[in-house]
Amino acid sequence: MTKFTELNLNPKVLKAVQDAGYETPTPIQAGAIPPALEGRDVLGIAQTGTGKTASFTLPMITMLARGRARARMPRSLVLCPTRELAAQVAANFETYAQNVKLTKALLIGGVSFKEQDTLIDKGVDVLIATPGRLLDHFERGKLLLTGVQIMVVDEADRMLDMGFTEQLVKIVEMLNSKRQTMMFSATISENIKRISGRYLTDPVRIAIGPQHKPALNITQQDVKISHDKKLPFLIEELERRSGSVIIFVNMKRSADSLTRSIKEGNHKAVAIHGDLKQHQRNRVIKSFRDEKCRILVATDVAARGLDIPHIKHVINYDISINPEDHIHRIGRTARAGNSGEALNLISSADSSKWHAIQRLINPEDNAKKFS
Repeated sequence: MTKFTELNLNPKVLKAVQDAGYETPTPIQAGAIPPALEGRDVLGIAQTGTGKTASFTLPMITMLARGRARARMPRSLVLCPTRELAAQVAANFETYAQNVKLTKALLIGGVSFKEQDTLIDKGVDVLIATPGRLLDHFERGKLLLTGVQIMVVDEADRMLDMGFTEQLVKIVEMLNSKRQTMMFSATISENIKRISGRYLTDPVRIAIGPQHKPALNITQQDVKISHDKKLPFLIEELERRSGSVIIFVNMKRSADSLTRSIKEGNHKAVAIHGDLKQHQRNRVIKSFRDEKCRILVATDVAARGLDIPHIKHVINYDISINPEDHIHRIGRTARAGNSGEALNLISSADSSKWHAIQRLINPEDNAKKFS
């Protein structure tokens, strides 16, 4: 079995990995890190929760340990589809670059331009950004991308699903053509194939496991229930279950109203959705991460990029509209090799959405019916 000590990482990076308690890389890490260190383009496809972020942060830190950033010209760029995922990537760099003198900037919406401008003006080795905010800085004349040596597109499938294709193309065309490009995704769609074929040069492709299957260490329970009985059933489940719980709904207003109902049932809960300002999102996630509040009610803004090992249960109060989001939702539990449980509450109004999820997960069963 491969060990991190065998992957030719910078000794200071290796020490940070060991201090974090890791000895053995996951399959996607073992497959992606060596070609990344060689400067090869990489297309990495693996399920959520398999350690894709470290697959690019570790080699990037090793390669960027040599050299120095110039003002307004970042040396590397990581593009993420959501603020939460970008923040999670930034946290990974904090953990693994603690022994290496690298500078970074996080460019996401909901944070003042002035604070971000100050970091860019000083020069950053690693720029982590969502597409919209990155283009805002570029169009304001505050940023040059011609010095980017390494570009990473994280959660590429989500990036394209969210309609960022045009922005992604615009950003890539601003970069030096001699850059190294890495693209990581949970699924391999026709759009991913097209984009990777256009922007990756002779890439090493690493595909780990079935892309449309939940992790094996997640136990799912499917409950057929009328919509008006979902809330009392949920309250009973929250009383029965121990440990941290994330509850997914489809609408922003549903997140707020369900949180109020849970609080009325004498449970402490917080909500996160797209209408919250960034400082509010940060406060909610910190409260949940620090286990000051064990119940988080969320829209799909939290379906990716939320890496909290102590999440024991995922409850789909609303069945996801996009079948692939179901896999990412339940992937918030069973992180880092732990086991987890997912509970799906399926009303008659959810039957078509549930049928679509089953078609995705079990195509060989010809979309087994829930009845």
